[in-house]
Amino acid sequence: MTQFENLTKGEIELLENAIPQIAILIAGADGNIDQDEKDWAAKLTHIRGYANPKSLQAFYDAIDPNFNTKFGSFLHELPKDTEKRQAILNTELAKLNDVFPKLEPKFGYLLYQSFVSFAKQIAKASGGMLGFATISRAEKKWVDLPMITPVEQPPHEQPI
Repeated sequence: MTQFENLTKGEIELLENAIPQIAILIAGADGNIDQDEKDWAAKLTHIRGYANPKSLQAFYDAIDPNFNTKFGSFLHELPKDTEKRQAILNTELAKLNDVFPKLEPKFGYLLYQSFVSFAKQIAKASGGMLGFATISRAEKKWVDLPMITPVEQPPHEQPI
């Protein structure tokens, strides 16, 4: 992907790992990662491979085949204790603050917006009336990804 030509292999991996990490952060905020949230995260990752701006599709296409494996691996490696797990994920996702400035501005903005949107959609996967469409109090703390500095929208003249 040409959008990642200025990044190291490790920085690309940070971006790719962010999707399953965000899913675990949000789904596990209430101390319980239920199957609906895990299934929705996998499905959402797949959908984003074709229902996103073209510049983001290749990113999600690259993540999709390994999403469940990475999600399971992270979940297995992370502490079961909610506070400890959330703290580790917070630290890992905060590393993206060094990566976003290296991306082409419009792509960085779109990717950041996509991450926040992904978090909100995971949060809505369970809870609320009939178990859907409401963000829990525990998830609200994390859903806007406060550990990541917001990426501002660049001027409209920049191509993507």
